[in-house]
Amino acid sequence: MGPHRRRALTRPALSDETRDYLRALAGGELGDEDVWIDALTHGSTGHKRDYERLEFLGDRVLGLAVAHWLYVHDHQAEGKLAQRLAALVSRGTCADIARACGLADHIRLGKQARDDGGADSDNILGDVMESVIGAAFVTGDFTRASAMVERLWADTLSGKTGRSKHPKSALQEWAAGNQKRPPRYSVVDTSGPDHSRSFTVRVEIHGVGSVEATSNSKQDAETQAARKFIETHG
Repeated sequence: MGPHRRRALTRPALSDETRDYLRALAGGELGDEDVWIDALTHGSTGHKRDYERLEFLGDRVLGLAVAHWLYVHDHQAEGKLAQRLAALVSRGTCADIARACGLADHIRLGKQARDDGGADSDNILGDVMESVIGAAFVTGDFTRASAMVERLWADTLSGKTGRSKHPKSALQEWAAGNQKRPPRYSVVDTSGPDHSRSFTVRVEIHGVGSVEATSNSKQDAETQAARKFIETHG
């Protein structure tokens, strides 16, 4: 091996604690444990395989599972269902579900990412929540994955999440109703490492004012800024 060639890192197997946790999460035997290891592994570990591909898949599985639940149980018009779906599968909601089910304790992070607070990052928690849904699908099928989603999202699905108008839509309507120009959003600051970046967004309505909000994603920062604007100027 040449002096500049990176040595392949050997990933540790699942611990007994994590294996038992995942069995409870999935509602049964895991099948191929390598898939679940992928689902818990962040790129900061330096391992060749991480959760990104499973997160891509799990995002779609989650969306279909929640959309199906809404179709069966929520008899509102399509526009209202779409509004609820967007809120129920958002990064923030996924991160909240991950915290509630204790997923953070099992995520595999590099030392720097963990020291930087990666285990409590909405971005990482949301992504890993989706990646384990992807793992449930790959090692089982859609029925298994959707059953896991319904268990984890039970309180959220039956609650008020997404029932009220999204703050950005509400602000858009407020501006139109008051004969003002549409809200204008702009990123005024970014900070933190790539895996735990914070975005500060300003929303401004000409002739009324502006407010700023900060979050782990640009979308969430815009939402918080819109909500804060309504509270301040509405």
